[in-house]
Amino acid sequence: MTANAIVRLKVALDDVEPKVLRCIEVPLSIKLDRLHLTLQAALGWTNSHLYEIRAGDAGWGLPDPNWPDGPLDARKAKLIDILEDAGVKTLHYLYDFGDGWEHTIKIERLDDAEPGVIYPRLIEATGCCPPEDVGGPWGYAEMLEAIGDKTHERHDEIRE
Repeated sequence: MTANAIVRLKVALDDVEPKVLRCIEVPLSIKLDRLHLTLQAALGWTNSHLYEIRAGDAGWGLPDPNWPDGPLDARKAKLIDILEDAGVKTLHYLYDFGDGWEHTIKIERLDDAEPGVIYPRLIEATGCCPPEDVGGPWGYAEMLEAIGDKTHERHDEIRE
């Protein structure tokens, strides 16, 4: 691969129906903090919670000096390095530790960047991302149930 290689990623939000999928292309040299911001934009999250990107047994995010066993610094790690070091084809992205939004990121292919194309770029999107702070996949399922059922005890509250 050349220095301007890109990687196509298929990103799925786990444990939700209807499915939420994104296909994005990013530079292979992207730093993980930038990959996080790309995922936030592609999925529609608001970047208002902590995150962790995992490959194998290692995780990257925002380091906390009060939590020395926490994630490695995502600002200092490049996607190409973790893919080579961990030897994986799948990453895991956790957004909002309280709600626990888990995402599976599959490496679909590596390619050379197309001339004149600005990366990262969104290739395909399926499904709407759940609202922030709705209680994770289970809270989202309850929200959808309540919205669709006028007799549900929380129907009016959630519609509001």
